[in-house]
Amino acid sequence: MPVRFRWWAATSLFLLLLLSRLCHLGVLWTEEAYPSAATLQVLYGKTLYLGVWYDKPPLAALVYLLWGAHTGLALRLADTLILALAAALAWRLARDLWGEPEAWLAATLLVFFLVFDLPASVIVLGPDLLTLAPHLAAVWLAYRRRPLASGLAAGVAFLFNTKGAFVLAACLVFCPSAWLPLLAGFALPNALALAVLARTGALHAYWLQVWQWGLLYARDTPISHPLREGIVRTLDWSGFHAALLIGAAVYFTRPTGRERTRFAAWALLSLAAVAGGWRFFPRYYFQILPVAVLLGARGLSQLRPRLRALALLTLLVPAVRFGPRYAILAAGLLHHRAPQWSDLNMSQDALAAASILQHNTKPGDTLVVWGYRPEIFAASRMNAATPFLDSQPLTGVIADRHLTDSHSSAPSLAAANRRILARSAPSFIADGLGPLNPALAITRYPDLAPWLAHYREFACTPMTVLYRRTDSAPPAPR
Repeated sequence: MPVRFRWWAATSLFLLLLLSRLCHLGVLWTEEAYPSAATLQVLYGKTLYLGVWYDKPPLAALVYLLWGAHTGLALRLADTLILALAAALAWRLARDLWGEPEAWLAATLLVFFLVFDLPASVIVLGPDLLTLAPHLAAVWLAYRRRPLASGLAAGVAFLFNTKGAFVLAACLVFCPSAWLPLLAGFALPNALALAVLARTGALHAYWLQVWQWGLLYARDTPISHPLREGIVRTLDWSGFHAALLIGAAVYFTRPTGRERTRFAAWALLSLAAVAGGWRFFPRYYFQILPVAVLLGARGLSQLRPRLRALALLTLLVPAVRFGPRYAILAAGLLHHRAPQWSDLNMSQDALAAASILQHNTKPGDTLVVWGYRPEIFAASRMNAATPFLDSQPLTGVIADRHLTDSHSSAPSLAAANRRILARSAPSFIADGLGPLNPALAITRYPDLAPWLAHYREFACTPMTVLYRRTDSAPPAPR
């Protein structure tokens, strides 16, 4: 293909990614505020897991060190660059498999679905989105018969997201005879991470927070009929990604031998990863997006031009459904208006609470946030008084239900953690859960009453009550 076309296509895809992210310049999603808050505490000198409770793999937070855990423009530029890398890897894998037409189609489809999909998922730079690039890199390197490097990439994916184990399995499908160097490559970054955790004394805390708490989270799903819910949500996803499924159907009807078997196995492994935890959140489907994009690109490229154009018309469904939101957000930015979007009500309230704190704090003040409202930490950039960035480990009630339910999944652990909380002396407390679910308000816990007696409410927003310490009384004895 002409160099001019390549330059134009690459620039257009990058600009589409960049502009879509800049539309969210005034937005801070909870799932990206959480790693921002954790990384901010690391910048204050704390050790992840030991001094900061964080229930995700380490790189999901530590990658935020690259831009100083800042939100706003820094976060959106980082988001753009990371996803541009994923698109470049999709291009490279498709080109090596089939050729440049499929490569450009794969990159275009990936960028399209990183823009015109459920906005709350495609923008959030969380573990599921961060796994895209190492996922594609690992499979590409496995296809190129570079098992050690492929294992390294899968190992990095695992340090972003525990679903990286399914990435390793996909790599084994593509180079089964080189399983030993592949496993060795996977083990290297993880062994290094475990050694660092052991060196800092955080290994046990890592096991508790990422694995024991993570398994509790996966086992205790709030969905009554997860299998039925999974089928419904997967069908919904399929409707918005019909172009990819049409291409995949065409691909599997053509004789491709061993390659077809490998792609089928990769797709099934990715679908199994989506089902992990029995929640089927939209962001979980990023696990299946790489293989779906590649199969879609190959199948669509094999269609006659007229049929391919008809198949690509199905892209209008997500474009029409989710495209107008970007225009609304962009107009709000131009006119300096806060986003008017129900999905962001809690986030905007948290930003308002953070603004109040910023106007009432002095250097050295510390904060406790009650509820899953990490935006308050990320926006105020305050130092946490305890290892807990939210109240999940303090109540035992998982955040996917704590707005409507008060059932504790880990009451003993929560009680032990509240004893740690009662020994702290934060300057401020932000209760971002009580106004939403009074049964879980910080004032409803008798074991915290003596500690909370040193605090008085001084401000509030519709969803957050702010408390200030009123005296210099020492914390309860250890």
